[in-house]
Amino acid sequence: MNTISPATSADLGPVSARRLNLISAVLVLGAITSLLDTTIVNIALDHLHTTFGTTVAQTQWVSTAYLLAYVAVIPVSGWAAERIGARRVWIAAISAFLVGSLLCGFAGTLPLLVAFRVLQGLGAGMILPVTITILTRAAGRERIGQAMIAIALPGQLAPILGPVIGGAIIESLDWHWLFFVNVPICIAALAFAPRVLPRDAGQRGRTFDLVGFLLLTPGVAAVAYGISQAGGPDAFGAPESWVPLAAGAALLVGFIAHALTVKRVAPLVDVRVFARRSFGLSSVITFVGGFSVYAIMFLLPLFYQQIRGESVAATGLLLIPQGLGTILFLVLSRRFLANIDGRFVVAGGVVLTMLGIVPFALAGTSGGEVLLLAAQFVLGIGLGAVSLPVMTLAFASLSPDETPRGSAAFSVVQRVGAPFGVAVIAVVLQSRMADAATPAAALAAFGGTFWWVLAFAAVPLVLAWFIPKKPVAEAAPADPARV
Repeated sequence: MNTISPATSADLGPVSARRLNLISAVLVLGAITSLLDTTIVNIALDHLHTTFGTTVAQTQWVSTAYLLAYVAVIPVSGWAAERIGARRVWIAAISAFLVGSLLCGFAGTLPLLVAFRVLQGLGAGMILPVTITILTRAAGRERIGQAMIAIALPGQLAPILGPVIGGAIIESLDWHWLFFVNVPICIAALAFAPRVLPRDAGQRGRTFDLVGFLLLTPGVAAVAYGISQAGGPDAFGAPESWVPLAAGAALLVGFIAHALTVKRVAPLVDVRVFARRSFGLSSVITFVGGFSVYAIMFLLPLFYQQIRGESVAATGLLLIPQGLGTILFLVLSRRFLANIDGRFVVAGGVVLTMLGIVPFALAGTSGGEVLLLAAQFVLGIGLGAVSLPVMTLAFASLSPDETPRGSAAFSVVQRVGAPFGVAVIAVVLQSRMADAATPAAALAAFGGTFWWVLAFAAVPLVLAWFIPKKPVAEAAPADPARV
């Protein structure tokens, strides 16, 4: 009978293919719960607003508190992984998320639920960057593409599966199960983690960058909060949006200046990695992808519910073809990405995404269901073709020692860029819907917004041709600073 050998300190470097698959499976268990939790809860906000008898603005803090805690803790993840050890941090993060989920499920009032969502977010924010650190170290540069598949899968499927699971829970069970659903998955991850994940002792001499923490953490949180407040009538012009955005931007500029000049301690996030061609361009493509790749994930559920009159549960089912397209790409990519120029993969993914948007821009209030489902399948392939190569190229340029702080930097870009792009598209849709008094006018508002998304997609399409000319799965050169 096969058994799983306990992880040892010797596992810190690249491991066997079988061991890498086991590590990936355990890490995906943890990552998918934290990513699913956002979409599962978001679709239930209206239900929670009715349940607790609170205002919509008050109930929105169930989502906002989680988001702020999530992004605020990301900058600390790199230092913690170096200081304590990535495996210990990952287990602690899953444990915090598990306890937070249990407490959220038992919460009897909205203030308690919001408070426990903060604990959930603190655990969730650590999970993904530390997952990247563990996987890339275990895979080594030769298999960096395989590692990125395990990371990309939950990120692409969470926005699709979340509405399905959340809708089913609200219709069939009780809102408490929005949080209890995380418990068995977290327990399974914690049961396997000590025996499967590589053990690393950490480096006790790592000094904490207190000045960087005081600049970066509130800066990222302020930017995230400002973006979350842009959904009102005045959009980014509202004081509750532009004031925190301006303050957060000032703090981020201060952190960059600090990180480039500090000598006594290693900065909380290594901003110098953005100067590398692979990492810098991948980060820019990821950020601007919020205006197209992530925006389309935001628009499609609204389109089905507001224009086609579908329920939350039905909308989740209608989005399944998109997930199937992404899975197909991720499965097949292991066979052909090693021999294809990364520029063509990313550019091709953007083109497929654009092709998948067109039928929705031209759609009516009814009919054409087969075409729209086919378009979503194409969209799914395109989304996978953009996200996987970009992440692979970013982390192929990092050495194992640089990975913890590099993964924190990339995660900050993801968690700020995606919501910012979505918020801009939401403002575009809101402005067009303001005078949409008839179904035909609402349809025209959505159609115009889809065309905006299509136009924004031209930016990553152009940037794709500037990434390094090499196969996606190819290891970085010996001198990563030139990548």
